[in-house]
Amino acid sequence: MKLSRIPLELVVLLYLLSYLPNVIITKLVTSLPHEGLGRPLTGLETLPASLIISLVTTYAFIWLSGWHKDAHGVNVLGRRIPVPTRYTLLSAVGTALVLFTVPLSFTFVGVSIPFIQLLMRGDILIIAPIVDMIFGRKVRWWSWTALFMVLVALVITLADRGGLNLPPLALLTVVLYTIGYFIRLAVMTKVSKTGDAGSVRRYFVEEKIFALPLSIAILAAISAAGLGAQAGELEWGFVRVWADPVIWPLLGIGITLTIISIFAIVILLDARENAYCVPLERAASLVAGVGGSLILAWLWGLKQPRPAELIGAGILIAAIVLLSVAPRLTARRLVPARAEAS
Repeated sequence: MKLSRIPLELVVLLYLLSYLPNVIITKLVTSLPHEGLGRPLTGLETLPASLIISLVTTYAFIWLSGWHKDAHGVNVLGRRIPVPTRYTLLSAVGTALVLFTVPLSFTFVGVSIPFIQLLMRGDILIIAPIVDMIFGRKVRWWSWTALFMVLVALVITLADRGGLNLPPLALLTVVLYTIGYFIRLAVMTKVSKTGDAGSVRRYFVEEKIFALPLSIAILAAISAAGLGAQAGELEWGFVRVWADPVIWPLLGIGITLTIISIFAIVILLDARENAYCVPLERAASLVAGVGGSLILAWLWGLKQPRPAELIGAGILIAAIVLLSVAPRLTARRLVPARAEAS
């Protein structure tokens, strides 16, 4: 079945279900002691291998699915090689920022997954209608309502924690993530937010073929620079990890990253406004984070989400329901009105 023929709500559900194992595996690898190191792995030790695996599986998907045929390309030695345009190249830079900040956000000690996700998603939901207005797209009432609901969830969680109280690297992660997503949404809205299946495939290919190598190159440059403990952690993640048993869970992280990215692009490039699509995609990822945290607490004894975080997740579920139901109810009311007018 082609993704373009699947209802958007079902794509969102598949996105959520693919995100759930990614959250669980990432948190386990960075929370439980590693047998050889005597401590949990850090995010910088897990990122290189998971991104390299995601690069390989993404390139394999692009080739085997035939999506590369929709991308712009150049002929090299008789082979057509997909290449990005200047716009998808810019989007790839934004995506590279998102690619290594999302897995990294799951790994901070003392920072719960629901909270860091809610914080990062809240920022994106604020900029979504701003991008719509910049490009002259109408933002409907249900999108504004869902945005308000998400902001309420963010305020409740922040008040419960007494503020941000995040380590500097976590704050930097949130900032880079927000910048990356703003770039992506702006480029998507300008060049490809039509809902056309071919446009979705073209954008995915042109963005990912550059974004994944770029994100890995950034990590490799930090490692080669030898700047403090972070460089040593990256060196372990680039070199030693491949002979370590932990490579198997990292394989799961890399594969699920690829699956997540496919569903995400279908949601975000739907023809409806960003203030509609972005809350759907962001709220689904947060619900997956909360669900993963509950599973981790029940089965592995990790810390339970705080009650305020669960309330915030409940509000986001309500926002998803609103975004799914309100457009359909409005469309049904408009059909008789148009019939009477004609």
